[in-house]
Amino acid sequence: MDANQGVLLESGTNELDIIEFSVGDTSFGINILKVKEILNPVPITKVPRSHPYVDGVIELRGDVLPVINLSTVLGMLPSQTPSTDKLIVTEFNQLKLVFRVHHVNQIRRVSWGQIDKPSNVSQGLDSYITGIISLNQNMIMLLDFEKIVVEIHPEAGIHMGQTKQLGKRNRSDKRIIIAEDSPLLRSLLKDTLTEAGFSNLVFFENGREALHYLQSKSEETDIKEDVQLVITDIEMPQMDGHHLTKQIKSDGKLSGLPVIIFSSLITEELRHKGKMVGATEQVSKPEIVKLVQLIDKHIL
Repeated sequence: MDANQGVLLESGTNELDIIEFSVGDTSFGINILKVKEILNPVPITKVPRSHPYVDGVIELRGDVLPVINLSTVLGMLPSQTPSTDKLIVTEFNQLKLVFRVHHVNQIRRVSWGQIDKPSNVSQGLDSYITGIISLNQNMIMLLDFEKIVVEIHPEAGIHMGQTKQLGKRNRSDKRIIIAEDSPLLRSLLKDTLTEAGFSNLVFFENGREALHYLQSKSEETDIKEDVQLVITDIEMPQMDGHHLTKQIKSDGKLSGLPVIIFSSLITEELRHKGKMVGATEQVSKPEIVKLVQLIDKHIL
């Protein structure tokens, strides 16, 4: 099954298509842009001394891909009918991975405005949840797949050491606005950008909060005197990064601000979406050195 077949969604609408799937009796969602295809179970080759979350590997059209068992990751009971499990083949953060789930239910189109920030999620899942959607008494939880990958493969994340190659730099007077919903990524970005010489950083958990801040500042003064640049993720509750970028670029007082989209969804196939909303640059996570170089390129 090609998960993206027939799915057409204009950039900047603040909407997304999710694939709803379940592990046990709990419903979860994944952005369809991360999904390449969905497979029925195939033979999985065990790998000695692999991470506990990894069932093994499969071969798919010449690629050897790890299979991550989400019931193990989430501390839930294993499938009672493994022969009917589904394998979700994904691509994000420049990685191809397979996630094993119990059922794939349907594709849903929702607005980021419908997605609430998780507060106190039961079953100890809160550290893996980035958003919650309530639809007709059905609760769908969006998983932080990037966090899962970093737990399995720490080298796939952002590290302070990556910026040391840039040498000593002092850019602390340059205020940068960053919209990123993941607490883990906010912390990593703060550490790595500070190491790179940028300490005047203002973080927001979603695009809506960042936009309100920029609009309020633009009413008080020339925004370029206060803010040098905006960095935004794409996937965020309330307002996504594409919609944030579109709003900035269509606002006469804000349109001159450089906007860099820093997201796991930056691939050659999806780069056109950022161009359509006017992004100045687009960088795939976790390329932090490239991000710093582009910040240098566009700030005064």
